Amino acid sequence: MPAGSDPARVTIKDVARVAGVSVATVSRVLNASGPVADDTRDRIHRVAQELRFVPNGAARSLSTRRTGTLGVLLPDLHGEFFSEVIRGLDQAAQARGFHLLLSSSHNHLDDIEAALRAMRGRVDGLVVMSPHIDAAVLSANLHGSVPAVLLNSPDPAGEFDTLRVDNFGGAREMVRHLLAHGHRRVAMVCGPARNHDADERLRGYRAALAEAGVDGSAALEIEGDFTDEGGFRAARAVLGAPQRPTAVFAANDATAIGLIGALREAGLAVPADVAVGGFDDIPISRYLTPPLTSVRVSINELGARAMEQLVRAVEGENRHARVDETLPTTLVVRESCGCGAAKR
Repeated sequence: MPAGSDPARVTIKDVARVAGVSVATVSRVLNASGPVADDTRDRIHRVAQELRFVPNGAARSLSTRRTGTLGVLLPDLHGEFFSEVIRGLDQAAQARGFHLLLSSSHNHLDDIEAALRAMRGRVDGLVVMSPHIDAAVLSANLHGSVPAVLLNSPDPAGEFDTLRVDNFGGAREMVRHLLAHGHRRVAMVCGPARNHDADERLRGYRAALAEAGVDGSAALEIEGDFTDEGGFRAARAVLGAPQRPTAVFAANDATAIGLIGALREAGLAVPADVAVGGFDDIPISRYLTPPLTSVRVSINELGARAMEQLVRAVEGENRHARVDETLPTTLVVRESCGCGAAKR
């Protein structure tokens, strides 16, 4: 077949003929559905590439009962956290021969359910990260045989694979660090209501104060929403407190960035006047002025591990024992908390 052949006209029979194997052997290699000798597999892949062979997606789906596509439902795509999660998801999916179908910004239950229904029959499995969804909603809107991984969402019944960050432990370690360096008025700018991550970080903050015998108060728990705008607004409560906090734990780095900007506009220095710590350790955190002390989450790994869980479930036809995994966090001390030299 000429080197410049139209890939739309190249068939699996052409690949088999040029490679000197049967059509069934080519099918096993391209669908990863059976054992084939390494040299034969390499030859088939090389011939398929040279002929610019494009598998017929519909036919392949009928023969394998798979679409080769995995769904991802996220609450938002704004900010470095979600871009890093998506990068990890996509890299892991591509490495295993899958494509992603991405849906985002569904903040109402009706929209979420509609997105889930739209993905039925189009994806082999689904990664879901949404503060407004739980296992019951997922079960009601997905066919029981479709694997799903809940990312940072609880599943008490154990119906789905789950992957979460140690939000509680990371928050407690951050507040313990601030308390250990003499702060007794430690405020927290919280995350949004009814958000599992935010709830666990608030629980860690309260636990650290209680363990140190420091009285917490509702006045020190400031409303936030995981955005830099929310952090900027929260500075008003910090500045207006009868006794200004000497340290603030922001529920995520975006919040901390907005908070630091507002404090600077008000003429306060970080950390000389107010120490600040964040959560997530997004890439920009180390380049702020001052560099931000944060709780490091391996965000890229979070996406990659979720995708690895999902691929295993798809390949095992969802018959595996459910996995409940928690990723550890690490406190990264930099200059914003005033507790030592910057560590990049």
